[in-house]
Amino acid sequence: MAGALLEVEGLRAAYGPSQVLHGIDFAVEEGGITALLGANGAGKTTTLRAVCGMVDRSGSIRFGGQPIEKDSTESIVGLGVAHVPEGRGTFVKLSVEENLRIGAYGRRARDGVAADMERMYQHFPKLAERRTQQAGTLSGGEQQMLAIARALMLRPRLLVLDEPSFGLGPLIVASIFEIMGAVRRDDRVSILLVEQNAALALELADRAYLIETGRVVMSGSAKDFRDNEQVRRSYLGY
Repeated sequence: MAGALLEVEGLRAAYGPSQVLHGIDFAVEEGGITALLGANGAGKTTTLRAVCGMVDRSGSIRFGGQPIEKDSTESIVGLGVAHVPEGRGTFVKLSVEENLRIGAYGRRARDGVAADMERMYQHFPKLAERRTQQAGTLSGGEQQMLAIARALMLRPRLLVLDEPSFGLGPLIVASIFEIMGAVRRDDRVSILLVEQNAALALELADRAYLIETGRVVMSGSAKDFRDNEQVRRSYLGY
């Protein structure tokens, strides 16, 4: 696909003998946002893990035109893929600032770390107020902001986000999604998003794919999804 940063074809993934993905195809455009929608257990999180080399997988995964389906997670991170898993995964005993520094460790070029940290504080002013605080003492919303900011310290080409709104209040969620839009616009970071709040995801995304039991059953523009009566009834609640 012309202009695609990430191209996935025939992706299969399994946990031991249990096959979860059954040959799915999707893409993320350079500078674009792609949302993966579907019910719990459909295979969305497994898709993200497969892209990042965290589960047994087969099929074709190309990043920037380069095949990565046989690469290790560490190699994929080194190419500029940053993964924020559900549950945030901050280093709770370290400070906000130490968490951000850890985010920069995977970078090939180490220059500009301090400037990038200040940019993260501009994106996430709450973190600037808490820079010396232990991550474990932050609120859930602040920990999610820290997890995203830490991933962005990698200077990724692709940010992979799993359920960023999970367990958070509407105002915090709106703030996080607004920041993600700014990151995409200002830093040209492409985003692959799994999000249970389909209405929110479709406001942010350019394209979407609906996954059911490990298969893509619908794909199209975010507008196509918002205009589809079945999607509206099943996932958007109107």
